[in-house]
Amino acid sequence: MKFKRGLAFNQVDKLGLVALISSTGLAIIGTIWAIYLDSFFHNASYVGFLSTFFAIVTFASYIFTVPIIEKNSKSKIYSIAVFTYAIFYFVLAIVTNLYVVIIIGTIISIISALKITSFGLILIDKSKNKDVSKNVGLVYTLFNFAWLLGPLIAGIIIKQYTMNVIFYLASGLIFISFLLFRTFEITDNKKSKIIDGNYKKILIDYFKNKDRRLSYIISGGMHIWLTLIYVYIPIYIVESGLNASVVGFFLFAHVTPLILLEYYFGKLAGKIGFKKTFIIGYSIIGTITILCFFIPNIYMQLGLILIASIGLAMIEPTTEAYFFDLVGKQKEKFYGPYNTTIDVNSIVALFLSAIILLFLPYKFLFLFIGIIMLIFAGISLKTKNIVEGKRG
Repeated sequence: MKFKRGLAFNQVDKLGLVALISSTGLAIIGTIWAIYLDSFFHNASYVGFLSTFFAIVTFASYIFTVPIIEKNSKSKIYSIAVFTYAIFYFVLAIVTNLYVVIIIGTIISIISALKITSFGLILIDKSKNKDVSKNVGLVYTLFNFAWLLGPLIAGIIIKQYTMNVIFYLASGLIFISFLLFRTFEITDNKKSKIIDGNYKKILIDYFKNKDRRLSYIISGGMHIWLTLIYVYIPIYIVESGLNASVVGFFLFAHVTPLILLEYYFGKLAGKIGFKKTFIIGYSIIGTITILCFFIPNIYMQLGLILIASIGLAMIEPTTEAYFFDLVGKQKEKFYGPYNTTIDVNSIVALFLSAIILLFLPYKFLFLFIGIIMLIFAGISLKTKNIVEGKRG
């Protein structure tokens, strides 16, 4: 497949297009998911506890699905995962029973581990060693463009229609991405000769290396901040008396700095090394988030959070590229365990934030999470400063 001017539409480009469409569907759901759960509970803490449970399920799935990832085609795993997403989001548009929602949410949590791991491995397999950070930066830019469109679409729809329309639309987009992936025939039939079924040994092998431990920690920090953005701030906006559509428009604006800067920072990290981007990125997020604690106006708080997104643009694409540079040929064995950092940190943030909200006002979440971000900036000082641009 080629553009009119003759530029080849390569495998990474195809993956990017698939990611853009599927992630737009996921972003539409992600925009209203916390509000959707809150419609059952009417309590932000309970939403936090249920989200903690879903994160625990995903965490376990990253570990126990390693043999599945190693011995099967990653493209087939990804296809099945995306198709399953489409089906279950369609079902969620129909059901109104909380217990059914919890069951479906649990299944989706399992599938998400397979989807994220398989897609990441396909992307790396299609990338040359010197282009890892650049390609990861490109795909994350497309992810974030989807998270630019998704909240905007959700904000417009929720102002006019009910939530079930959002689930129907998201399901349709994800199904289209499934069809595209199959049409593009993006294959990956590479299988490991050695299948790692000893989950305890996999974890021990991963964490016995200092650099891998630091990569795990640094990669997870941003997900603590993202729980604030995608779980608690949407509920905070609605409980402050603002229309639910504001959530969509806020998340739309939140992603804008990522769209504009993430690809640039991905390339820059390849030239100057990862350490500096980690330190500066976490410092920006931490300092600005703490400032929100001292400001009572919700509009000013939301504005500051948008500025802090510049720090996220520095961290998000570079942490994964850093991991792949560290593990080399062991990526299949360690990528699943590495991805558990998303859920480990989300679990901690969701649970502790839920506890805080049982006793204290929302503004204390800004103080709590801001301090943690500065701690991650300090930890970043110990990371290995890999510079991809110096390779031949």
